[in-house]
Amino acid sequence: MTPQQIARFFTVMARSLDAPATVLLTGAAAGTLMGAGRPSRDVDFAVVLPRRRGAVPPWDQVERAVQAATRQTGIAAQFAEDISRWSLISFLDYARRTRPYRRFGPVEVRVLEPAYWAIGKLTRYLDLDVQDLIRVLRRARGGGSGAASIRGSRARLAPEPLARLWGRALKASPRSDACWSFRHHVETFFHRHGPAIWGRAFEPARAIAVFHRAAGIRET
Repeated sequence: MTPQQIARFFTVMARSLDAPATVLLTGAAAGTLMGAGRPSRDVDFAVVLPRRRGAVPPWDQVERAVQAATRQTGIAAQFAEDISRWSLISFLDYARRTRPYRRFGPVEVRVLEPAYWAIGKLTRYLDLDVQDLIRVLRRARGGGSGAASIRGSRARLAPEPLARLWGRALKASPRSDACWSFRHHVETFFHRHGPAIWGRAFEPARAIAVFHRAAGIRET
């Protein structure tokens, strides 16, 4: 998927939607806009509708608009009012951690900040997710020509701030086997890919210790 295809999807969606809405983009499409550059034919996003006293939110309009965009572009879509319900690992205050992408008529599209977007990637942790995460973090570190959503965020995407945020996400999550998996994924990611992202001076043990402290994990 290219940025042009993403823009086409939301252009069609906005054309079919009379009501104002805010889209919070995540998944592979958000990765594309942040420089991951991986082929994909689906978009994942939250939809935030204005709340008016006594009014019923027009979710039927949203559904029809998304279906129209899928038919006309061939891009599959998964959306929800609250995308944190998709995961057993907390997305924390993700709705407040977004950056503007573009406005399409009544639809404002925003992109999750990379550190919060990464929570979903680390939760699933397929090979494609790992490669997306590596590309986005390396682009941010290098200060290259990535999307606006990662410009100015290099400090927040340093290992220790990331480790702290991901630890908070784990601590805020309901206890399940997904918590053990997420912990293992974060530790593995720092060990295997940290030096390639942050350089040979990167210390996996230090980042993991920060992650453990934020998650409330006792060192053994």
